Amino acid sequence: MLSKALLRLGGGAARHPWRVIAAWLIAATLAVLAAIAFGGRPADSMTAPGLDSQRAAELIERAGTGQEGMTAQVVVTPLDGGATFFDHGSSARTALARLQAEVERLPHVLGTSDPAGALDAGGDTAVRGGLVSADGRIAVVRVQYPDQSRLSAKDLDGLVDLGDRLRPELPLRIEMGGNLFYAFSESNGGASELIGILAAAAILFLAFGSLVAAALPIGMAVFGLTIGVATMTVLAGVTDVPTFAPVLGSMVGLGVGIDYALFVLARHREYLAHGLDPREAAGRAVATAGRPVVFAGGVVVVSILGLAVANVPFMTVGGFAVSIVVLTMVVASVTLLPAFLGAAGPRLARTGRIGRALQTRKPGRLPRRRTAVAGAAPATGWRRWIGHVSRHPVLYAIGAAGLLLTATLPVLGLRVGLPDDGSLPQSRTERRAYELVAAGFGPGTNGPLVIAADPVGDTGVLDRLVGAVAADPGIASVAPTHIDRGTGIATLVVFPTTSPQDKATADTIARLRTDVLPTAIGHGPARAHVGGATASLSDVGQRTSQRLPVLVAAVLAMSFLLLMLVFRSILVPLKAVLLNLLSIGASYGIMVAVFQWGWGGALIGLEATVPIVSFIPMFLFAILFGLSMDYEVFLLSRVREEYLRTGDNRTAIVEGVSSTARIITSAALIMVAVFLSFAVAEDPSIKMFGLGLATAIFIDATVVRMVLVPATMTLLGRANWWLPRWLDRMLPRGPVGTGGTGADAESTAETSSSTAG
Repeated sequence: MLSKALLRLGGGAARHPWRVIAAWLIAATLAVLAAIAFGGRPADSMTAPGLDSQRAAELIERAGTGQEGMTAQVVVTPLDGGATFFDHGSSARTALARLQAEVERLPHVLGTSDPAGALDAGGDTAVRGGLVSADGRIAVVRVQYPDQSRLSAKDLDGLVDLGDRLRPELPLRIEMGGNLFYAFSESNGGASELIGILAAAAILFLAFGSLVAAALPIGMAVFGLTIGVATMTVLAGVTDVPTFAPVLGSMVGLGVGIDYALFVLARHREYLAHGLDPREAAGRAVATAGRPVVFAGGVVVVSILGLAVANVPFMTVGGFAVSIVVLTMVVASVTLLPAFLGAAGPRLARTGRIGRALQTRKPGRLPRRRTAVAGAAPATGWRRWIGHVSRHPVLYAIGAAGLLLTATLPVLGLRVGLPDDGSLPQSRTERRAYELVAAGFGPGTNGPLVIAADPVGDTGVLDRLVGAVAADPGIASVAPTHIDRGTGIATLVVFPTTSPQDKATADTIARLRTDVLPTAIGHGPARAHVGGATASLSDVGQRTSQRLPVLVAAVLAMSFLLLMLVFRSILVPLKAVLLNLLSIGASYGIMVAVFQWGWGGALIGLEATVPIVSFIPMFLFAILFGLSMDYEVFLLSRVREEYLRTGDNRTAIVEGVSSTARIITSAALIMVAVFLSFAVAEDPSIKMFGLGLATAIFIDATVVRMVLVPATMTLLGRANWWLPRWLDRMLPRGPVGTGGTGADAESTAETSSSTAG
């Protein structure tokens, strides 16, 4: 049985704490050394098999034009407000020529545009080529690199360092952008991690009233995070790990790690209060509270790995990388934490006035059938509140459900995409380059489309394509066609009239594919595809939106079956699934209101409205459903225990929910604090992850657990625990997991205590 295995594991770690701590120190050291020796830096690769943009990339690669690779752009304007690049012999034009020559000499650069050379040939030539703005104030040096597999973050560093070196020497304002930055710029989550750790430490101290008790979960989480992120770095040396994965892994890892440690630590302190030896108490705590940790952690990992259904490689790898961190935290919770508890000894039994709030039961004999939840006996205030809700279930069920449905309504306007550089803070050079290009050449210049065409013998098709594309109202200009002599494949760079994140740009891409290109090609053998970074991101967004229902259905079915096995009920898991959907939907709605509508965006440093990042809804659903299962099992197992003891549904709800309220609230508060600390990051994608996770956890632990659950369970009455006899006979029996609070878990821990000593 799982309880016996955890009892032996936790008891052994507590009896030999320094051996276990030393083993984790060695593991962390080896992981860090491996990351230094073999690790790589995260890099984004927004491609997926079967997409039209991927087919365009394959054609371009066959042609060998180099346009399938990464690009960057260096945008400049004279520091002298009256100067233009049209002035012959001016210092600005001389500086522009020097800048272009130095950029071209950088490693791996295949070539650059030459605005200074175009100006020497004539100002009209430079303007028509999109290299110099019509007023002569802004020039662009476009830089072509090979494909991403041949590059690394060193190439980005080289370009940035060149700009830093030349700025003091040239009379130019130099800004940079392009997909080279997108692929190799790391999201900086270090400050957010520190804020999250400090906030969690403060909450733990308030909960336990002890610095030692507050320090142990933090120490365990730091160990787990070090190993998890180092392992992720090693993985980045083998494959492309998306840039958001380390930050998301840190965010989720800190949240679940401290959360899981809180459950085990609170139960350990309860056993200490009953006079048990610290090492035996640690073993029993892992045997009981460790079960929901393993259960919930397993569900989180399985849910995240379910992202593979999207068939988008970067999401699959990102999910795998984040699941490594979660799995590390689970292992740390049942091995490293009991070692800390054993090393701390009886000091954890001492607590201040605030900490006593979690331990109101007097020390004495441990009851075999009725147990407190993680050190929290029913609180009078919580009992009064839950009793009040259960006396007015219809009012509270309708009110709470109406509130969450109202919060969900903005989802109807959800628009997925990827925020462009215009949504970054003004402190970033990419944002400043974006604004210069938009001001000088139009917003669509920041997101060019690349049309790849294979004429297959149809000599007139290219002329028809150019004419049809140029005539489309969504296209501002068309660059000269490049034709590869060997393959005959043509590449056509076109500039939309709207910015990359504008919905009109996605509509233009769709119109080119469904109407413009098929009409120009006709029924001949020629083929054409729309590619480029903007088209790729749009395609990935559409695919994730299409596959989201598949993931939702799979996770819902898994959750329903697991809860049905645990609680031997039909309505309890059905209610849990529906309420979880409601809380996640409300968090989606709030994200739309903040990021798309701008409501309260300034509070988290959002400088412009942006679409919801295409892959975030799917990631959030996988993570949140796994996390909510933890609270679900933790609370319902206590209610089930009380129902089996008393046979009275209302009493079971009041006692069960009120006895878990403090620990669930404390755990949720820690997660919310950790997640919100990431909502102030620079990257809008990280802001979305942080705010979405924090909102959903807050709603789940308050409106759902403390209002909707008691109200709906009161209305259902004895039907909560109904299960057809034929189905009961079919389902396997055994303690799949009851949150570590049920009689079975407690009995197992007590009857097996001899093995822990």
